[in-house]
Amino acid sequence: MTFATIEAVQAVLASADYVASRALATTVFLALKMERPLFLEGDAGVGKTEVAKVLARGLGRELIRLQCYDGLDAASAAYEWNFPRQMLEIRAAQTGESPGIGQVSAQGAALDLYDSRFLLKRPLLRALEPHAGGPPVLLIDELDRADEPFEAYLLEVLSDFQLSIPELGVIKAAQPPIVVITSNRTREIHDAIKRRCLYFWVDYPDAASELEILRRKAPEAPAELSRQIVAFVQRLRGGDLFKAPGIAETIDWTRALTTLNTLTLDPQVVDDTLGALLKYQDDLARVQGATAAALIAEIRAEAAPS
Repeated sequence: MTFATIEAVQAVLASADYVASRALATTVFLALKMERPLFLEGDAGVGKTEVAKVLARGLGRELIRLQCYDGLDAASAAYEWNFPRQMLEIRAAQTGESPGIGQVSAQGAALDLYDSRFLLKRPLLRALEPHAGGPPVLLIDELDRADEPFEAYLLEVLSDFQLSIPELGVIKAAQPPIVVITSNRTREIHDAIKRRCLYFWVDYPDAASELEILRRKAPEAPAELSRQIVAFVQRLRGGDLFKAPGIAETIDWTRALTTLNTLTLDPQVVDDTLGALLKYQDDLARVQGATAAALIAEIRAEAAPS
């Protein structure tokens, strides 16, 4: 099962409280129809990872997540051999206690050790296997955190939905998994990866979209408080910050203010809670105090009747 229309994609995303633009829904729709990996790039906290989670829920598929990090290799991402079990099998074979191999020498036993019984399957290989509910959603999260050589290893998976295991041969998916790759762009991803994918830049939402996100994700917040929060955050993103707040931080800040029974923004409560929105000391020092007070004054003046 995939989506029949772009509107169906939007509906499934909306049903999970994910507010998506038509452009994003169109790219998701095309990636599914064309059986191409989806590459989502953008700043941290704008909702890239959530797309894969929502798709898995909406399609009723298993979500297989590969979280990338510096030093990630094939043993952690694709497969490795269970060496302790292989050694036990060799010892059992030498004594004739192995039902799988029998009474043979260790040298002969080794010929039978490289089969699926001894294969430890990691996310990439698991995603290529048949699944009862249909091909899974493979999330390759924050690819920019992995080393560049790992990108080259991914090319076979992204091009042909297969993995080459020297001892076994080629493992190819009967049905391609739905692949979603995310990057925070802490470094550039090689063009060879991007050429194999449909690309979409996930940007910060406009004010109307962010207000709708708060309505869905923090419905307990008073309407006027949500409006002021969005106006404040939108202004911050246009300023000179080391790290502009993402949607996730906007939601966290809204929930923090609601927990404090805040009805409207004032300089004191903003200064006291700004750590839920900004995550760097330099940004906190730049905004707290006079800057926050000035932004709140602007927001109030804008809302005042003329």
